[in-house]
Amino acid sequence: MDLSGLREEYGRGGLDLPDLADDPIEMFERWLEQAVAAGVHEPNAMVVATATPEGRPSSRMVLLKGVGPDGFVFFTNHASRKGEELAANAQCALLFPWHPLERQVRVEGTAGLLDAARVETYFHSRPRGAQLGAWASAQSRPVGSRAELAATYAAMEERFGADDGDGEVPVPPDWGGYLVVPEVVEFWQGRRSRMHDRLVYRRSGAGWDVVRLAP
Repeated sequence: MDLSGLREEYGRGGLDLPDLADDPIEMFERWLEQAVAAGVHEPNAMVVATATPEGRPSSRMVLLKGVGPDGFVFFTNHASRKGEELAANAQCALLFPWHPLERQVRVEGTAGLLDAARVETYFHSRPRGAQLGAWASAQSRPVGSRAELAATYAAMEERFGADDGDGEVPVPPDWGGYLVVPEVVEFWQGRRSRMHDRLVYRRSGAGWDVVRLAP
């Protein structure tokens, strides 16, 4: 397959300094609301990139489950590959790809663990099947077959009650959440002739500096 001619000419809009909010979280929430209103598929989907202490990177898609003045929140298994890498190296990066709007947002920051109360509140807001799945899956660990995974899920249904059960499913001991405190937030808007707009907030003391980067 020849990919050399596969391209799109961007031209939905532009981004300049007067368009920015004073704070990158406020600006992110503005763009997120626009992505939701535009019907972007899973607008809270983001790539989370982590690295080992030796600098070996990995990335995967997860769902953003909270955003506020302190940063960006997501939940996962602490014993997963990303959890182990964050335990050893808390520096990480996030990427929100909103292709239909010709936009993306990049975040660089540090991940810290959420407190148990916040984890429990979110865990019990999930569908019961997802709660059982968190118990059934030793995330990132080898599994012999789909049938073995299904058997483990069935065992969790027997232990805690099926998808339509009433009893509370406790939070698994290795399951929790992270708050990514941003140091850098870049807003990217596609432009014609690949002359894209890239405006970057960088933390400076108690505030933020903003610079434009060449595309």
